[in-house]
Amino acid sequence: MSTPSLSLPGGTWALGDLTVTRFGYGAMQLAGPWVMGPPTDREGALAVLREAAVDLGITHIDTSDAYGPRVTNELIREALHPYPESLHIVTKVGATRDEQGGWPTARRPEDLRRQVHDNLKSLRLDVLDLVNLRLGNAEGPQPGSLAEAFETLVELQQQGLIRHLGVSNATEEQVTEAQSIAPIVCVQNMYNLAHRHDDKLIDRLATEGVAYVPFFPLGGFTPLQSSALSAVAARLKATPMSVALAWLLQRSPNILLIPGTSSTAHLRENIAGAGLSLSHEDLTELDDIGR
Repeated sequence: MSTPSLSLPGGTWALGDLTVTRFGYGAMQLAGPWVMGPPTDREGALAVLREAAVDLGITHIDTSDAYGPRVTNELIREALHPYPESLHIVTKVGATRDEQGGWPTARRPEDLRRQVHDNLKSLRLDVLDLVNLRLGNAEGPQPGSLAEAFETLVELQQQGLIRHLGVSNATEEQVTEAQSIAPIVCVQNMYNLAHRHDDKLIDRLATEGVAYVPFFPLGGFTPLQSSALSAVAARLKATPMSVALAWLLQRSPNILLIPGTSSTAHLRENIAGAGLSLSHEDLTELDDIGR
C-alpha cells in the first residue's frame, strides 16, 4: 500500500486482532439512488474506492451484499482485489432488498448462511473479517431475542468463514445477549449529534474495548441541521458536516467513522474536516444539540 497522501484523523482501533483506521469508509452510497441498482458513474465509484483504500490509506470499509443489491461488493472487488493485507472489509447480514426498494428482514438460519456465502462470493474472499448481524427494521432497533440468528453466525465463525462478529441496529439488551453467546468486536447503530440515544451504551462499550460505529453520522437522508452546529462551524471556518464528524471522533475513542460519499473530493473534505480540533467551548455547545 502506498503512503497516505492525507493524514487520517483519529488514529487506529483494534477490532479483535484487526487494526483499522478510526476514519473508515462506508460504501452504501456507491450504489444507485436509494441504494438500488448500479451507480450512474461507475468509473467514479471505482475511483473513490481506490482513493480511499490505496491513496489515503483507509483500512476499514463497510459494505453489505444487500446494497444494490450486490452492487457495492462487486465494485469493491473490481477496484481493490487482490486486497492489500492491511485492508479490512466489514459486511452485514440479516436483511435483503425487495423490488420496491424495501429492507425486509432475513434472519432465519438458512437466510444468514446464504448471505454469508453471497458476501464471500461477491467480494472474492475465503473468510470475512467482520460480519454484523442487522437487527430491528428500517424504523430502528426492535426488542426481541437474537439468539437463533447470532448462534447461526457463531457456527459459521467456528467453520472458519468469519473472523469476528458484531451487531447492528441493536438495543442495549440485544448487545448484552450477543455478548453472552460469543464475543463481539463492534456495535453499529444510528448515532450523531442530534440522535444521542446510545450515549450510555457507547461509554459502556468503551470500557469493554468494543468499537461503536455510528451509521448516518451526518443525519442520513436528511442532513443534520442545527443553529448551534452552524455557529460552531462558522467560528471554526469549517462546514457543519466537518464539525459533526470531528465531534464524533472526540466523543469517545471507541467510535469509528464510516461516512459515505461517491465523490473523491468530498471524501478528502470529510477526512480533513474530521481532523478539526474542537475546544471545550465547542464541545459544550455541540453537546447541547442532542440533549
